[in-house]
Amino acid sequence: MTSANPATPRSWDVTSVDDGAMFVRTESLPQTPQQHMTVRVHTAIGSAVVLWRGDPRDADGQHLIEWTVDEGIRWGQNTRAASATEPELRQEGDRVIMSGRLHLTADGAAYLQIGHWSVLLDLASPVPSGMDRSWVQISVGSDSVALHPYQT
Repeated sequence: MTSANPATPRSWDVTSVDDGAMFVRTESLPQTPQQHMTVRVHTAIGSAVVLWRGDPRDADGQHLIEWTVDEGIRWGQNTRAASATEPELRQEGDRVIMSGRLHLTADGAAYLQIGHWSVLLDLASPVPSGMDRSWVQISVGSDSVALHPYQT
């Protein structure tokens, strides 16, 4: 899944742009030959360890990126109503925690609005009625969240 397009450009410490891409700072992490390239991504709302889908030589630095989440959203398992009403990105063990507003689309898809950027999501189970535009917390495996350098 790729990031959804926000309606207008925003500016903050980590800049988002009008086509869904955003600038972040990344730092490469020690790698083993058997694993995919990972980086620690730093945003204005937090940091987490995720997969890097760009050139490994470019893993350190400032990048215009798009997010993907390859794990389906399962209400009550990896997704629940959030107790806080503010965007957040953080790491808990091998999980990436994202908090934001859940938006359900007419065609059965969903996206999570996290601050000023969005991430498209696959729904693996129904979302309770009335949860559209509600604050939710999603917990997915680090190996299912990836950054893709955005090509201009």
